[in-house]
Amino acid sequence: MGVADHCKDTFLELQRKKTHRYVIFKIDEKRKEVVVDKTGGAAESYDDFMASLPENDCRYAIYDFDFVTDENCQKSKIFFIAWSPSVSRIRAKMLYATSKDRFRRELDGIHYEIQATDPTELDLEVLRDRAH
Repeated sequence: MGVADHCKDTFLELQRKKTHRYVIFKIDEKRKEVVVDKTGGAAESYDDFMASLPENDCRYAIYDFDFVTDENCQKSKIFFIAWSPSVSRIRAKMLYATSKDRFRRELDGIHYEIQATDPTELDLEVLRDRAH
């Protein structure tokens, strides 16, 4: 499975320039590569991000999580999310599972990884707990 150059460029825009709050990627089965599916502007919320994940299909996502530490310092952590809803096609789940490590290696600077099969596993509190 290949990775479109645009994926790395878009990730760097999120990581370095803070242009995006999140990036959602999908596998283009015809082209046999990972491509950018959607980006969310820096002002978008976590609810916007969650609404952008399809209920019945797999995706990879990067989310730039901003938070304030107990010492009152503003911090940011980048999460890699492997979204694989239990109702998605078996073939899609297998394709995303087998391509995940290769794709993730292309994106340097990810702090945490979460694998989720339903929205409760991606609750904002889960990210908050992991980031602290």
